[in-house]
Amino acid sequence: MEEVDKPKKSRAGRNLTAAIVSGVILGALVLLSLFTVKWLFAVLVIVCLVIAVHEFTQTFAKAGIRLARSPLYVGAALIPASAYIWGTTAQLVTTGAIILVIFIWRIRRGVDGFVRDITASTFIITYLPFMAGFLMLTLEADNGPQRVVVFILLTISNDIGGYTAGVLFGRHPMAPAISPKKSWEGAAGSIVLQVAVGAATFMWLLHAPWWQGVIAGIVLMITATAGDFVESAIKRDLGVKDMGTMLPGHGGVMDRLDSLIPNSFTSWALFTLFLGSGAA
Repeated sequence: MEEVDKPKKSRAGRNLTAAIVSGVILGALVLLSLFTVKWLFAVLVIVCLVIAVHEFTQTFAKAGIRLARSPLYVGAALIPASAYIWGTTAQLVTTGAIILVIFIWRIRRGVDGFVRDITASTFIITYLPFMAGFLMLTLEADNGPQRVVVFILLTISNDIGGYTAGVLFGRHPMAPAISPKKSWEGAAGSIVLQVAVGAATFMWLLHAPWWQGVIAGIVLMITATAGDFVESAIKRDLGVKDMGTMLPGHGGVMDRLDSLIPNSFTSWALFTLFLGSGAA
């Protein structure tokens, strides 16, 4: 009997072709929404957040953690929407209100596992929609689409630089107990590429000094890598490889958002510091 050829995986354990195709499609959707009708990008972000919340709900349930699903789904839509429409204060107020609803919603099931469940639910609401709300604040600037493109390019540069240098030169793991495939050589590749991309994009897309892009590249490399480690720690704690299967070559939607989520806040803070709020 002939053996059926299986899709070849990279040294990182992924189907590289599928990952590239998925990434190109996602990138096209992002650019199309950003530079046609700006609020469509906000809708795309909200859809991704709702899917990510669903992935967390399903994964946590396997570990016996019962998230407050309905408030989390509502929060995934309302928090970034309120940030986009009304700004920072609305983002904070909506987040606080959703957290209160989570407490009330969960207590209906009794006290068994109450602290565990509301702690996990509060973590999800602050980790996903609250942090993503800062990306909506970035989008609202007069040059918001350009800022978002710089944020995305810097974040994916962390993955590309780290992957390439890690595959070619990786010998020394950074944190083998959490993410054994991440190496110090990969981190060096990430920071080199992000510094270069940061300098170029700040000059050409944001018309800002190159040195600000260098700083942004270094800082976002740190927070993106931290985001990778956070999700790796979550998955190892829960005993899963991926958060889902929706994106071929990547896993779930959350497996793509891991470094984007912390960088949503960090990039907004850096853009505001260097460029101002840029309110439209």
